[in-house]
Amino acid sequence: MILQLEHIQKNYGSKTVLKDCSFSFEKGKIYGLLGRNGAGKTTLFNCLTDEVQADGGQVCLLEEDGGVSPLTPSQVGYVFSTPVLPDFLTGYEFIRFYMDIHQEKKAPEKTIDEYFDMVKMEEQDRHKLIKGYSHGMKNKVQMLCFLIARPPVILLDEPLTSFDVVVALEIKQLLREIKQDHILIFSTHILQLATDLCDEIVVLSDGCLQQLDHSLLTEKDFEERIVELLKDENAHE
Repeated sequence: MILQLEHIQKNYGSKTVLKDCSFSFEKGKIYGLLGRNGAGKTTLFNCLTDEVQADGGQVCLLEEDGGVSPLTPSQVGYVFSTPVLPDFLTGYEFIRFYMDIHQEKKAPEKTIDEYFDMVKMEEQDRHKLIKGYSHGMKNKVQMLCFLIARPPVILLDEPLTSFDVVVALEIKQLLREIKQDHILIFSTHILQLATDLCDEIVVLSDGCLQQLDHSLLTEKDFEERIVELLKDENAHE
């Protein structure tokens, strides 16, 4: 399966944020979408989820059987940097409800506790109100949602920037475990995080997407090249 972006454009007034974004993202890889703050990473994600209407271009899914169809919001799981969850429910109540409304998508053999085990959430925490959860626990609940609904495309918007070391490692491991079944795109402005976790690095600069040659990652002047590529960035989210 391939997520195909063709000539995506987005303007805010006279400001061009996405100029001509074309790229092919393949299933089975974690892509690091690297760009400075304000480069347009969140705008691109919002265009992919239809939260924001692009001004030009198209986004398609190329199926393994050769079928081609426009990407729909139901095919995208979006892990927000600031989780939006119902604070008045416990984690267990919310996930049970989420499983009920996604019966046709979830793996039939998996129980609710097996899902919680996948994100390494302690048993006592599962029955606490979400409003008392840490940022990391809320992100784990967000991730449980896409483990249940199994959308082909998963977008992660700066998901590890405020986690403690243990939770960040757990989520990195989870992403590596599930990547073979999804197209994973991980936005960040932290270079080391992108090189550590991602199979491919795509730079968003001057409104366009550019893939880095993987062999560059091992070269001594890799960071200097990235800085050079990004330092003239003038776009805004």
